[in-house]
Amino acid sequence: MDSQKLISGLYNLTELEQLINSQATFWRPLVFTNGCFDLIHAGHVRYLWATKSLGRSLIVGLNSDWSVQNLKPQKEGYPMRPIIPQTQRAEVLAALKPVDGVVIFNETTATKIIERLKPDIYVKGGDYSVETLPEAQKVKNYGGKVSIIQIEVPTSTTGIINSILPKNSV
Repeated sequence: MDSQKLISGLYNLTELEQLINSQATFWRPLVFTNGCFDLIHAGHVRYLWATKSLGRSLIVGLNSDWSVQNLKPQKEGYPMRPIIPQTQRAEVLAALKPVDGVVIFNETTATKIIERLKPDIYVKGGDYSVETLPEAQKVKNYGGKVSIIQIEVPTSTTGIINSILPKNSV
């Protein structure tokens, strides 16, 4: 059996696109964010709650294992990223209360998902700016809004990894 079908709230892109188009009043205004979400921490949870508050439903685009490896190449002394496999990361995200759906993508940007789902609001964390987001222009082209949410809990997966590894290993 396909393990993705066992995870409630995990969709493939075509299925999600059809759902949103056929049930627009349930999904819209649609808020979309994306990321690796490797080791879920309080910063992620607060960010997802703040993101969800901008619309009716929240879809999270989750970088696949392949795309995480391309975005975060292995550094000497560090474990290979992602730490957690994509289906497990998807399951944790889908179980979080503010998240209405998760879609895994293989690219290094979420541009293709954005082109198809056309979220009303695209959100990223305060460590980004609208000018540096490759997806921002796509969103603006169809009349969507781009929003940057300031990070409330200054923590990161890399910081967590650094606190776990012995001081002389990195």
